[in-house]
Amino acid sequence: MKRFTLLNFIFKSVVTFVSLTFLIPSTLWAKDFSNGKELATAAYNRPDGDNSLSLGTMVLVEKGHDPRVRQMYTFNLDAGNENKFMMIRFKKPADITNTGLLTIDHSGDKETEQWVYLPAINKSRRISTKRRGGRFVGSDILYEDLRDRTVDMDNHKILRKEKFNKMGTIVLESIPIDPDNSVYDRKIAWIHPKTLLALKVDIYQNGSKEPVKQVLAKQIEKKQGYWTVMKSVIRDLKTKHETHLKINKIKYDQAIPEALFSLKYLEDPQREKEVIKLLSGK
Repeated sequence: MKRFTLLNFIFKSVVTFVSLTFLIPSTLWAKDFSNGKELATAAYNRPDGDNSLSLGTMVLVEKGHDPRVRQMYTFNLDAGNENKFMMIRFKKPADITNTGLLTIDHSGDKETEQWVYLPAINKSRRISTKRRGGRFVGSDILYEDLRDRTVDMDNHKILRKEKFNKMGTIVLESIPIDPDNSVYDRKIAWIHPKTLLALKVDIYQNGSKEPVKQVLAKQIEKKQGYWTVMKSVIRDLKTKHETHLKINKIKYDQAIPEALFSLKYLEDPQREKEVIKLLSGK
């Protein structure tokens, strides 16, 4: 996938594991795939626009505590040749307003750059590779989950075909070729072959025999011709902590300038106001 990471599910939500409210055709199998790499490549290259802009909600759910609700904008740009940019900007609540994350995925072997902007000190700090296993703003999303991961970084194997919530899926196992370039041991994804979206992902870590984290798509809709996960939940299966994500508005293929994905914009939230207006069509 262009984002064979949890970025497939950024901005979604739901508390209980209920039947998926998908607006997907009843056809179970779009085509047969001869091997895991072919399926992973098809999913990586699935149509998702040259860029996107969305307004979403993140809810952190922990037993014994009130849910913590956050509102954020996400900007994505595929600049071609495996160069991909993303910026996340929090708008609410007050204690996290204007906090931002900039991710720059370069082509080739050049290391991904990640910078977090902290308004309290009015400064950006680079997230080192050693911190890719750190949690992003206390959520169940790790910094690694917000980095692009190309197909060639993993070995892929089709395990079986099976139904997930009455939908036909192909179960794909992905294991890092170089264990040192991921905090995860492996991922198992239930991919719907018609949309090439993962409906469920089980994630293994530190030699675990059982998944330590799970991602579930909860609602999928077609927006501007692109299949989009509108709601999802990320669960830490050990602590039972959950991160619910929901897209409130999304626009694809807008006039998003590449200059937005820079430290200058990251450290000056006022600069992106004109881009945000694209969500309302103004």
